[in-house]
Amino acid sequence: MAKNDLSEHNRSIIISRRSSASSSSSSQQSPRIKIPAPFLSKTYDLLEENGEGSSSSSGEDSGGVNGKKIVSWNDDGTGFIVWSPAEFSELTLPRYFKHNNFSSFIRQLNTYGFKKTSSKLWEFKHEKFQKGNRQMLVEITRKKCEPSIFPAYLKASNEENASAAVEDNDRLLLLEENNNLKRENLELQMQLTQFKSLEIKLLDFLSHYMGSHHNKIRRLF
Repeated sequence: MAKNDLSEHNRSIIISRRSSASSSSSSQQSPRIKIPAPFLSKTYDLLEENGEGSSSSSGEDSGGVNGKKIVSWNDDGTGFIVWSPAEFSELTLPRYFKHNNFSSFIRQLNTYGFKKTSSKLWEFKHEKFQKGNRQMLVEITRKKCEPSIFPAYLKASNEENASAAVEDNDRLLLLEENNNLKRENLELQMQLTQFKSLEIKLLDFLSHYMGSHHNKIRRLF
């Protein structure tokens, strides 16, 4: 009887040790590491690699062409600015994404909660997207679409409205870009007029100088 009691006691000890070892092994397993969405990582890399403006002698590598900025962080690093959408689409986007569509890039920003914060600049901000704080990217989540409560025919209509809204948004972006180009063209025309006026004054001055110099020579002879 004593042997049976001893055997049961030993069995209990062995089971307890196995359970303890299993528990210890489970506790040593590393937790699952969260990683940010590829779009966010690529956009962050884009800014880190191209956002220093004219800090490099190579225009395209430094985010600028001939000293002109294309994209950069804003002054306090809480957002970023696309200074030249046309060159950003042509030169920068294809290096990080499989397209060169500025409107598609903006729609992606919207799906992650970024906001356009300036009416005059293509400046975008998100409270978790900041210079020097890459670790916060994992806290940015894609907006979830609420489940539809409409029947099929209403859902189809809703999708058409959504498509129309996207087209309207693209149209507004194009109109704003067109207005920016018109304003730049007007500024260039004003500068050209100033240069022409300066050219006329210089020619008049040169003509007056040459005439005066010619008269002096005639008087000498």
